[in-house]
Amino acid sequence: MGKRKGRDISGWIIVDKPAGITSTAVVNKVRWALGAKKAGHAGTLDPEATGLLAVAIGEATKTIPYITDALKAYEFTVTLGAATNTDDAEGEIIASSDQRPTDDEIKEALNGFLGDIMQVPPKFSAVKIDGQRAYKLARDDEEFEIAARPLWVEELVMVDRPDADHVVLEMTCGKGGYVRSIARDLGAKLGCYGHVLRLRRIWSGPFETEGAMTMEQIEELAKTPELDNYLRPLEDGLCDITEVRCPPESVTRLRNGNAATVIAHDVEFNEECWASYEGQAIAVGHFRSGELHPSRVFVS
Repeated sequence: MGKRKGRDISGWIIVDKPAGITSTAVVNKVRWALGAKKAGHAGTLDPEATGLLAVAIGEATKTIPYITDALKAYEFTVTLGAATNTDDAEGEIIASSDQRPTDDEIKEALNGFLGDIMQVPPKFSAVKIDGQRAYKLARDDEEFEIAARPLWVEELVMVDRPDADHVVLEMTCGKGGYVRSIARDLGAKLGCYGHVLRLRRIWSGPFETEGAMTMEQIEELAKTPELDNYLRPLEDGLCDITEVRCPPESVTRLRNGNAATVIAHDVEFNEECWASYEGQAIAVGHFRSGELHPSRVFVS
């Protein structure tokens, strides 16, 4: 593969993703609009889902794991009374029921989804089963099981009940949560079946949909200097880990991947930190005995 041409720029573009487009397509559009060499995103949204998609540019791609690991929040509408093969409105109905729970029954059931839970991802998901994507096996009508995986659910509340068939929920959760699985499992628990009708990510780590760019804005400002004004600093991706300061004589050592002295307060032995010099991220690493041992370094 040839080296991709482009500008050496780094930072974050926060996008309010519309429905009907994949997360990858958004990343490609942003990379093209900025003329950037490298781009990636911090956590896929399903094509029909909307809301916050944090797009990392250049060196900021090295901070993606910290945003992926951070808490995120979703607002979603569950259709009660029907299960679909995809656990969302795109799929076909595989089971239905005339039963409808009361508001109190819903609230009671939601309590069972709080804290550390085990969750089985949807069959139509990008989870790998013996090297194959689950959605591919599901499309081919193959029989397979997906193992449950741990998920931290910080909050799950009912925000609206527009009618008997629908409930609007808001969830704050950790890494790797599937909202479609919550809808499916809630419906099963209530004995009425359920699937996701609409899904919107409202925030993720330090990033919020408020002030996020639309695809129209990105198209409009593509290839213009104005678009650069929307770049958030790479350092925003590191806000969940401790910052230590880097004296001038340590900058080059750290940039070359060597351990170097840093100025730190109240940092635990072997804690993961990022080192800054004049506000700029130099490296991420583990703090041991007054030194940062870098695991990722940033090119200025």
